[in-house]
Amino acid sequence: MNEFLQQPNLIFLVEHLALHYDLKTIDQILLGMTSKRVVSLRINTLKTTKEHILSVLDSKQITHENISWFHDGLIVHAKEIELESLDIYQQGMIYLQSLSSMIPPLIMELKPSIDILDMAAAPGGKTSEIAQLTNNESFITACEANPIRAEKLKFTLDRQGVKKTTVLIKDSTQLDDFFQFDQILLDAPCSGSGTILLHDVKTYQFFTKKLIDKSVEKQKAMLTKAIKLLKRGGEIVYSTCSILPDENEEIIRFILSKKQVELIPIDNKRFEGLPLLPSNLKGTLLIMPSASYEGFFVAKLKKIK
Repeated sequence: MNEFLQQPNLIFLVEHLALHYDLKTIDQILLGMTSKRVVSLRINTLKTTKEHILSVLDSKQITHENISWFHDGLIVHAKEIELESLDIYQQGMIYLQSLSSMIPPLIMELKPSIDILDMAAAPGGKTSEIAQLTNNESFITACEANPIRAEKLKFTLDRQGVKKTTVLIKDSTQLDDFFQFDQILLDAPCSGSGTILLHDVKTYQFFTKKLIDKSVEKQKAMLTKAIKLLKRGGEIVYSTCSILPDENEEIIRFILSKKQVELIPIDNKRFEGLPLLPSNLKGTLLIMPSASYEGFFVAKLKKIK
């Protein structure tokens, strides 16, 4: 592991982790970052059944494991390129998605026939999962400011058979306050500290203090806007693929200080087997990087006024 930690950005990572975690926890985090992550997928029940997908995988001699907390999630023992060559992938029956990123839509506890905003929707994994969990019976507005990423989002939603969804090529902080939503997912832009793999320089080449500071500024702006767009009594799920309190617990504390929302505790027991980090804000979910999971943070808020 030491050979990786000579990189300036990784030295900065360890120094930053030391501000928040003890040495034993840091060692566990770094060990998780040395692992090669599993390949996982979500079965798209808008187009198929789990039984059909399992039969196809079995016929291709691709072994698989169920996920205890999500009926439609699978770990598969195959390379992504192998799965992408299958008809079930080409036809949108499966979607390659990290296990951690499947969790925020589940925490939303979605209901049909409601208005939902996905504030940073590309490439579309969570948006299509929301549509799947509501059986295409919710009304989704999916925002993506970057035109190229927005096209990728549209492609994903079309392939997945998603309906009743409007894609806006727009920064969601610029939405008119006339819009009002029952539920909002804010999977916020972040430093990506939870996705770092020590053996892959591409995962940390841009990891700097400047990136963290820029992310924090954007996160505060987006969460503040989310509250304006949320109906009273409505709920926001805030998530990042970061393990840094700067982008997670401190962002939630910032917004709680406005006295417009309250924290809805997440039941960790619902997600059996997750490797968890100690969060300094009770009721939030903080996942430790591991062979199976990206580092991830999730919090749930309810608008009270």
